[in-house]
Amino acid sequence: MSTVLFASVVRVGDGLPLSASTDYEQDKELQDTKRHLKGLSKKLGQFPDRCTLKTGPYNVNFTSALGVGYLMVCTSNYPNVLAFCFLDELQKEFIVTYDPKRIGSAVRPYSFIEFDTFIQKTKQRYNSPRSLSTKINLADVQTEIRLRPPYQLSAEDLQAVNGFSARTASKYKNIAPSQMLEPVTLSGIVSCVLSVLCGGLNLLRGVHAIESILQNDDEDFNYVIAFFLGTAACLYQCYLFAYFSVWRNSKSFLALALICLSNMYLYELRNMWQILFHVAVGAFMTLQIKLRQPLGKAPDYNV
Repeated sequence: MSTVLFASVVRVGDGLPLSASTDYEQDKELQDTKRHLKGLSKKLGQFPDRCTLKTGPYNVNFTSALGVGYLMVCTSNYPNVLAFCFLDELQKEFIVTYDPKRIGSAVRPYSFIEFDTFIQKTKQRYNSPRSLSTKINLADVQTEIRLRPPYQLSAEDLQAVNGFSARTASKYKNIAPSQMLEPVTLSGIVSCVLSVLCGGLNLLRGVHAIESILQNDDEDFNYVIAFFLGTAACLYQCYLFAYFSVWRNSKSFLALALICLSNMYLYELRNMWQILFHVAVGAFMTLQIKLRQPLGKAPDYNV
């Protein structure tokens, strides 16, 4: 008999379980499959947003969106289109019911355990084909699955869950979903404006330094490099603030270090207050990048 056996909702960033269906099955193979499910839930951000994994008599299907992953275990003969339609219903209901900020700030497992009631009711419907015939449009779902089929995970992918290699990570580089960042705050906007201002000042001074070199051969070309490096570091910090990137916090600290070094080299062309202003803006920008974490992302993911 083809059935949905288990379903869960997890936070993509760290695999924190948010809700799950009640499970009374004691089958050993099913319990092994659920252990694989637990391992996969901690790596969802490194996989495509729609995947299928075949494990013996069972299939694991999952989708992810807006920092939340939806996973289910079903028998291997359960129709693929119904499996992803089931996950789609969970996703729509969860997004409507819970605020993203509350999801991102959850610290305890199963903080949304009340959603289990909806999972159980939906599972019962999908295990009873008669109740589905008038409530879902299979044609639309079939078309979507055909146009964008789920990625088929392999045994190699499953082994990589417990020791994710750089080679495997690069395999999904262009198909893994991007992470959404927390909403921009006023302090974040101010830091971006100041950082762009510092970058513009560096660029302007760099252009003037080039003009000075063309007029006087004895001018130091390294000043031009220092100004342009400062410009690049300021703009790169703005990019890191606006978009998700692997090792994002570490990159922001490196950009800050570059700002400090370039200003130290320019101490003969700038007074102490100007240097302090540029360094302070860089430090403030670094702090805002650190504070604006991806939704559902563990704070130590890219330290």
